[in-house]
Amino acid sequence: MQHDEAAERVRQVIRNAGVSQREFARRMVIDPSKLSRSLGGTRRFTAAELARVADIAGVDVGWLLGTRPEQGAAPAPRAGAALSAARPRRVRDAAPVRPAADSGRPLQIVRQTVRLIAEHGFHSVRVSDIAEACGTSTAAIHYHFPGRDELLEAAARWCMDEDTARRAAGTADTHHAGDELRLLIELQTPYTPQQRRQWSVWLDLWAEAARSTAVGELHVEYYRQWRATVAEVIGRGVAQKVFRPVDPEAAAIGLTALIDGLATQVLATTPGEPGTSAEDMHSALLRYVDATLTAD
Repeated sequence: MQHDEAAERVRQVIRNAGVSQREFARRMVIDPSKLSRSLGGTRRFTAAELARVADIAGVDVGWLLGTRPEQGAAPAPRAGAALSAARPRRVRDAAPVRPAADSGRPLQIVRQTVRLIAEHGFHSVRVSDIAEACGTSTAAIHYHFPGRDELLEAAARWCMDEDTARRAAGTADTHHAGDELRLLIELQTPYTPQQRRQWSVWLDLWAEAARSTAVGELHVEYYRQWRATVAEVIGRGVAQKVFRPVDPEAAAIGLTALIDGLATQVLATTPGEPGTSAEDMHSALLRYVDATLTAD
């Protein structure tokens, strides 16, 4: 498939989504300039990026990749691709919608890579392990992801998008900044096995970010967005007078660092050990918010 054909299909997806290129880049967790260059033909989309576009838009990834016949227009979103507008009463019990597995496809490869990294660590996972988990060949894996670096980058993007989508769904109907910040804290607390797996992947990604330029750039961009989200909520809380008149950016740095540190302690200890459970982490974070942010 020619690059300009892929770019045109992505442009069509963005038009159908009704958002700006910058907003779509944010959803992909990619620098807007990279998306612009790819759409303009001076940079190629990676297979991982096209898989991300398909997943975000809820379209068939084969259509984007040119492995399905030309359909003339972007396919309709898959059932369940759009986030529900209703927020569950307990966000920790909400399970993200998963596309159906499709052997050898980039999206399935990424999901299985994330699962194996969480269970064994990135450097213990071989391409043959991923191929076996997908029910395909190593050649099919290498067709979409030439090396381990590409797989790690794709896994990082997947986790970032899962985290962003879960936060968006969990806080969709919340307008009180104090309640929204507490929901964000709950969503970042590793209560469920799925949340623990995702945090396990984050630990591996942090280590790789210190050594890998590509993953490091993703790490910086994601955390810039995550801290900006927290700062925006805190800023609204200050305006609503539910928080003290603090510097939102500085407060966001402190709170997100505390979340990361406490989550690391939870994952590094045996589940159920006193003082290091997810419930202990959640309680500690709420106490911190009340002590440093909540208005009298």
